[in-house]
Amino acid sequence: MQWRRRIGLFLLSAAIVLAVGYGFWPQPIAVDVKTVTRAPLQVTIEEEGKSRVIDRFVLSAPVTGFARRIELDVGNAISRGQALMVLEPLPSELLDPRSRAQAEARVAAARAALNAVQENARAAAADADLARMEFERIEYLYKKDSASKQERDNVGALALRTRANQRSAEFSVEVARFELKAALTALQYSAAEEQSRLPEKVIIKAPVTGSIFKIHHQSEGVVNAGEALIEIGSPHTLEVEVDVLSADAVRINPGMRVLFDRWGGDKILEGLVRVVEPTGFTKISALGVEEQRVLVIVDITSPPEIWERLGDGYRLEARFILWEGHDILQIPSSALFRYKEGWAVFMVKKKKARRCVVQVGKSNGLATQIIDGLAEGDTVITHPDDAIKDGSSIRLRDKSKKIL
Repeated sequence: MQWRRRIGLFLLSAAIVLAVGYGFWPQPIAVDVKTVTRAPLQVTIEEEGKSRVIDRFVLSAPVTGFARRIELDVGNAISRGQALMVLEPLPSELLDPRSRAQAEARVAAARAALNAVQENARAAAADADLARMEFERIEYLYKKDSASKQERDNVGALALRTRANQRSAEFSVEVARFELKAALTALQYSAAEEQSRLPEKVIIKAPVTGSIFKIHHQSEGVVNAGEALIEIGSPHTLEVEVDVLSADAVRINPGMRVLFDRWGGDKILEGLVRVVEPTGFTKISALGVEEQRVLVIVDITSPPEIWERLGDGYRLEARFILWEGHDILQIPSSALFRYKEGWAVFMVKKKKARRCVVQVGKSNGLATQIIDGLAEGDTVITHPDDAIKDGSSIRLRDKSKKIL
């Protein structure tokens, strides 16, 4: 019995030792891996842009007037020279009782003034007739040597003065008639009176063939000179404006290739940078940070039939191609970490992590070009943490893969 008890204690002690040793034994670290491959690589700047019509025309009112209702709608096709809108003179004011009484008083005063100048004209005509007859009588006596030359000249001058006064009085009558007519217009052309005579009109015509983008003044009403009425343009002549950070704008050059995606179509659109505007502007980001932005204008080079449904002000995602290669040895950027003065990765060899110093090239943030240190087909750890050391045992999180 003692012998069996000793064997049992020995086995129990051995089990405890093995359990403690197993607990303190280093366990393989679970990792994710990626195979080094050759594939196309692009270094890009991605920003949001929007389409806009190259030639936009804003039609404004040339004069202050009364605009008739526009029967067209946004999106309607228009042709060059087509009448878009009609401007008429402003309607007359509506007379309240006091204004009407004042207008009637002015008419009565004008009539009285006309009567007065007409009487003055008749008196001037009588004086002129009398002076003319007196001159004819003196002229006859002068020819008979019965009147002096001085007397004849005095009477002739008097006849001329009276004739001039008569003409002046007649002109005064005409002026009084016009003043009476002007006074009557306030009553004849009141807003409450129906106007049988058609007013003058100003017809606003389309300067180009295209479509209507915006109508600022749809219903009839008074518009001021210079007020915007309609915006038109051709939807088939589009460009894209993209605002980028000023630090990125200095890396973008005219003629650079641009790709547009997530614009609603099935295919990716292509374009070329036309101009990088030299002036920046301040914009508040979604996080409330002030950013200096610069507008970059891009021409769409893809065939128009691909983007014919694209309109003015539509959103696009722009990718400026700073650099690209078609057969580039690359790894995920997350596999790299700083080591001494350069970069390194952890390769996977026989279930061990082996540190490998590499020389990197271009990077787009997700993938990085490997110039030296790795070969195609090598396996690297994609997200190494501080627990992984050179020679650490590892295991894969994804059990469907195998470690070479």
